[in-house]
Amino acid sequence: MLKTPIEYLKGVGTQRADVLKKELGIYTYQNLLVHYPFRYIDRTKYYKIKDLTGDLPAVQVLVRVFHKEIIGEKHTKRLVVKVKDDTGSIELVWFQGIKWIDKNVNIGAAFIVFGKPTVFNNRISISHPELELYNPKIKKEGNLTLQPVYNSTEKLKMFSLDTKGIQKLLASLLEACVHEIEESLPQYILVKHSLLGKQEAVLNIHFPKDVKSLTLAQRRLKFDELFFIQLKLLKNKLLRVQKFKGVVFDKVGEKFNRFYSEMLPFELTNAQKRVLKEIRIDTQRGVQTNRLLQGDVGSGKTVVALMSMLLAIDNGYQACIMAPTEILAQQHYTSIKNLVGNNFANLEILTGSTRKKNRPDIHSRLENGEINILVGTHALIEESVKFLKLGLVVIDEQHRFGVEQRAKLWKKNSIPPHVLVMTATPIPRTLAMTLYGDLDVSVIDELPAGRKPIKTIHLYDSQRLRMYGFMREEIAKGRQVYIVYPLIKESEKLDLLHLEAGIEEISHVFPLPNYFISIVHGKLSAKDKTSEMERFINGKTQIMVATTVIEVGVNVPNASVMIIENAERFGLSQLHQLRGRVGRGAEQSFCILMSGSKLSKDAKTRLETMVRTNDGFEISEIDLQLRGPGNIEGTQQSGVLDLKLADLALDQNLLMEARQSVIEIFEQDPYLTNTENKILNHYFEAKKQGISWDKIS
Repeated sequence: MLKTPIEYLKGVGTQRADVLKKELGIYTYQNLLVHYPFRYIDRTKYYKIKDLTGDLPAVQVLVRVFHKEIIGEKHTKRLVVKVKDDTGSIELVWFQGIKWIDKNVNIGAAFIVFGKPTVFNNRISISHPELELYNPKIKKEGNLTLQPVYNSTEKLKMFSLDTKGIQKLLASLLEACVHEIEESLPQYILVKHSLLGKQEAVLNIHFPKDVKSLTLAQRRLKFDELFFIQLKLLKNKLLRVQKFKGVVFDKVGEKFNRFYSEMLPFELTNAQKRVLKEIRIDTQRGVQTNRLLQGDVGSGKTVVALMSMLLAIDNGYQACIMAPTEILAQQHYTSIKNLVGNNFANLEILTGSTRKKNRPDIHSRLENGEINILVGTHALIEESVKFLKLGLVVIDEQHRFGVEQRAKLWKKNSIPPHVLVMTATPIPRTLAMTLYGDLDVSVIDELPAGRKPIKTIHLYDSQRLRMYGFMREEIAKGRQVYIVYPLIKESEKLDLLHLEAGIEEISHVFPLPNYFISIVHGKLSAKDKTSEMERFINGKTQIMVATTVIEVGVNVPNASVMIIENAERFGLSQLHQLRGRVGRGAEQSFCILMSGSKLSKDAKTRLETMVRTNDGFEISEIDLQLRGPGNIEGTQQSGVLDLKLADLALDQNLLMEARQSVIEIFEQDPYLTNTENKILNHYFEAKKQGISWDKIS
């Protein structure tokens, strides 16, 4: 019955069905059932008039009418009813339905009034409130319930599908098919976690009896969402371990040992050593590895990736590293080349701008096994790129690649290669468990020795001269400076400093021939962008004026100052990424956040957080709380976070509870064949449709 098209529900019909489909994606009874309220109006308490403010949502007051009059004529006509309680008086105003209200609202009568208070001419009033005649003989005073409020749109309202309209449809739906709502969790899970039954939870999420019933309903349905995400992820992990054999790296050979003892220019941190040990154990098991390597900007992920690739080479395999941009691919190539020199390992780069005449030679040497490490962009997944024995794939900034693109790399070897996914965007723990719950996670949580923490300062536009003076001082020391803007051209909607005006001002304050400026933004051709970047990297320019295209992919140890204009317009994660472009050398580096004087509460929190801490994981947790998981970079394309109720920032404990529960189930019953777990197997059968990319990391 829940699969029935929505047009067949009493009160819907063809026209309303069309608008429900277009506006809310509601096609069936089931879709409507999970269109949950986004908040509730508390009808369980009365406010006193003296406590009313314009900031409050809809409120309920118990009042007596002492005056009423119709003011104005024709188009300006309105009915004003003055009411009071023992603390003060307010006005109730109607612009429509005046005759009916006037007839039914009598002076001296007591009413329960419900509506949104607003302030006009320093007086509180409520427009078009709901009224209920107060009868002291009836114990139930007013509508003492939590009223659900549903997402609606202007189009829906034209068809009377506002909150009240949707409420009516849901009341009709639940009356007709509440018995059709099947339990999705085994009985022992409900008992163990003190969860409501599914039917009771759905009834109480839409029409809660009281606050306690609502809280229990929300907990049950949130648990469901988090539990089944973890069930899917951990089942995939289990399947991968069982199904996909991995190439075995059973020795630590000459390349790895020689590089570690003779060529490594610095001591590895304990965190890097720990992660290498985890990868080493992974690749010995004969099971295909999928590991997420998280490390803050500058924590030394590339060295860990290189040493993992040397492990592959020592065991007779090739390795590749795929980056999202040519600049980042070139940077990986250069830094690996600098670390291993020319004769240690055969290294090659393949990107979109690799010359056509050079490609056949690269393809040939790759196919005969001559090339040990191939660095590249999306070009690596082309059909023509074939490896002799691909043993390890490293994917950098993986959220920039679609699942199908990554899957193509998987198929470059008869036995799927090990996969190491790297990200410099610290991911909050709860988000990592939800997005990458089927991957093993490693974290590099310390910076290499000798790196000084970046000093972050927040300045207002009025302090710009101080900022320019500081730039001159740093450039005089031989350092270089980034200045990042959020826009290229002035926006009509946003009063922002934009790149073009910025270049003009910087050119005036730092004139030729004493200062040289590089300019980089997204509208430049790849060739011009690379040329401008190279001028800066080679020290030919002291200042780089750019948009956020430099967020990932530039490593200039001599650059010691990052200035972010209109910093209040950037998200925390982006600010942290931009800051990470400096602090690459041994010198003290600085990040200056420039902003206007008027800041929202969230903007203040972001800027204060940046000044206070350099810890990317702490920053990512605050970012999650401020923005919610749907807006964190890369989560929307994941397809995993289809959360209607659960909030990863607020429901961390519930997520841990759900995940632990799933782990215990798979430890006891990996194939879900026990009688009590058949209900969970039913879930997987219901989800099976079309090709599944879930196995792909």
